[in-house]
Amino acid sequence: MNLLSPLSEIVRILPNHKKALDKLGLKTVEDLLYYFPVRYGDTSQMKTIESLVKGDDSTVFGRISGLKTSKAFVKKIPMSEAVVTDDTNKIKIVWFNQPYIAKMVHEGQLVRVEGKVAERRGELYMSNPKIEVVDKIPTAVGDSLFVHDTESEEDTHVMYPVYPESRGVTSYWIYHAVQKIMSRGILDTIADPIPEEILKKYNLPGIKTAFIWIHTPKKEADAESARKRFAFQEIFFIQLQKQKERKLWNKKKAFEIGIDQKDIADFVKRFPFEPTESQINAIQSIVSDFKRGFPMSRLLEGDVGSGKTAVAATTIYAITKTPPKGKVFGNLQTAYMVPTEILAKQHYENFIGYFQHLPIKIGLITGSGCAIFPSKSDPTKPTSISRAQLLKWVANGEVPILIGTHALIQKSVKFKHLAFVVIDEQHRFGTAQRQKLTDKDTVVPHLLSMTATPIPRTLALTIYGDLDLTLLDQMPHGRLPIITKIILPTERNNAYEDIRKELRTGRQLYVICPRIDEPDPTKELAVIAKSVKLEAERLNKEVFPEYMIDILHSKMTPKEKENTMADFSSGKTKILVATSVVEVGVNVPNATMIIIEGAERFGLAQLHQLRGRVIRSNHQAYCFVFAESNGQKTKDRLKALVTAKNGFELAEFDLKQRGSGELYGRKQWGISDLAMEAIKNIKMVEASRTEAIQIVAEDEDFKHHPTIKNYFDTKTNKIHFE
Repeated sequence: MNLLSPLSEIVRILPNHKKALDKLGLKTVEDLLYYFPVRYGDTSQMKTIESLVKGDDSTVFGRISGLKTSKAFVKKIPMSEAVVTDDTNKIKIVWFNQPYIAKMVHEGQLVRVEGKVAERRGELYMSNPKIEVVDKIPTAVGDSLFVHDTESEEDTHVMYPVYPESRGVTSYWIYHAVQKIMSRGILDTIADPIPEEILKKYNLPGIKTAFIWIHTPKKEADAESARKRFAFQEIFFIQLQKQKERKLWNKKKAFEIGIDQKDIADFVKRFPFEPTESQINAIQSIVSDFKRGFPMSRLLEGDVGSGKTAVAATTIYAITKTPPKGKVFGNLQTAYMVPTEILAKQHYENFIGYFQHLPIKIGLITGSGCAIFPSKSDPTKPTSISRAQLLKWVANGEVPILIGTHALIQKSVKFKHLAFVVIDEQHRFGTAQRQKLTDKDTVVPHLLSMTATPIPRTLALTIYGDLDLTLLDQMPHGRLPIITKIILPTERNNAYEDIRKELRTGRQLYVICPRIDEPDPTKELAVIAKSVKLEAERLNKEVFPEYMIDILHSKMTPKEKENTMADFSSGKTKILVATSVVEVGVNVPNATMIIIEGAERFGLAQLHQLRGRVIRSNHQAYCFVFAESNGQKTKDRLKALVTAKNGFELAEFDLKQRGSGELYGRKQWGISDLAMEAIKNIKMVEASRTEAIQIVAEDEDFKHHPTIKNYFDTKTNKIHFE
């Protein structure tokens, strides 16, 4: 047996197990060893049935009997019932909508039941508890399920691991599979990927000890120490990978861009606003990177409405002013990639405004069509052209600025002198997509990634360890801070009246809903939340019948979205009811109000993004947050939206409050929940970064660190950054 042995060779896997294990991504011995418990229960705190009290969250052991399935009397919901008995008493168990339970557990089996105790007509019962079959029952409260007869008192494991489950595989099943693997001596064969001197320096357990402590801890401190070690391991290897990428990047050749500071100052003077100090600093940082001869790799992190596009436009101007090497005419080229068509068209219009005084062509390429500015028939406007014609001009180097969506990275798009790549809202593109853009030539283009999603500093240091970081943390001059109001259900009508007053002065309103269509009430797990279509109808009939209302959501065609946005931008539509599709970059300066329905369903960073849609002018902006839940946690989170001065403060708050797994999680950043927890610890992130920088500086191919090299060769193909 080795780490890559399939689980099916070690434990008996039934068809329902296989389906569940595939869903959890558990195929090999290594996968299971790295599948860590989410928490630990304590057998010393287990209760007898006799001692249960209404409202308790309890775990009891006993023998199950009286299993039957039926339908609930009123709603005809399928239900399963049973009775669990221990030495002290018995309790009724009920499961709704889970008729399969009766097939999973058999009459007379020993079980562990965990759930909340409720009461009906004077009788205690447990509703929808977790249940699993066990081999033996603790003989008394405080007796451990995991103690063996030969163990002494000190060796007793009173803690038991609780693993994330999937239908078909219980936490108990995973525990036993892990024990079986560990009992075969596999831990003695694993080389520790973290160098010994680093383990000693930060007082981290070796890998064998860590696996034992994380899966079968005897005390909480052991479990904590093991979790810390594996979190360090993951962050350390991300840092190593990022530092190595950075070093390789710095060896590549890039266009050297030299531009007169006076030219930049003249370009900036054309802005319809006065640039902030942080915008000027960001422009200087980028322009000085251009002069180094190796490719820039920078992340521009700006709060909503802080003017990232103006910074990008100025630096693109520096590129277009520079002719290709050895030429006295022509332009170097820039590719500007954005995540949505709405945003691509909006940036295209903005850039025409920035560059119309210069004799340069600006192209637009999206999935639904292409355009070029200026048009031959009217030099003040763009015109639609064929894809083939645009690509021909881009390949000839005649189009210095090309703005587009994912269409930019198709093989058919070839540049003659691609010197600069700008990627907006960069967390929405995978690394592979970013790579495609920068791999288009032997001379590597400079890369500027931009995001308006505030990222806690520790997270940025980890996932963007290969990028230099620039913050735009000042708002444009004259911009009033947004007024955010938390609206309880009873205050809805007053809020509508406040909004009506603003609408009468000619302002416009966004209404954001969590869903597109009404939920299907027959579906058990349907999210009951406001939908765009129904809310637009309701507002039209009951609240704002005097105003034109339209809808916008992701299921509409690009043409429908374009027409809807055009009507809203022109002021023809006064109220736009939409999903969070407007979250990124949509810019209508006259829309100064936003209602967010079901606000507790959005993360704080997303709420901040949504509210940023209305901070687009010097008019007073308002955000009305409509919450459906009155819970204290919801109130605390939403209160932070009112009090936080900027998005960075909010991101740090969300990281502490919600747990990073919920805020970002594997889907967005590609790192485990354990490492996300560790990211709350700035010291751990900085320590792993320091060690990684030192190792890569001295030994970038890891020739003197064979365990690191081996771990990289087998592991990094599993680390995906999004």
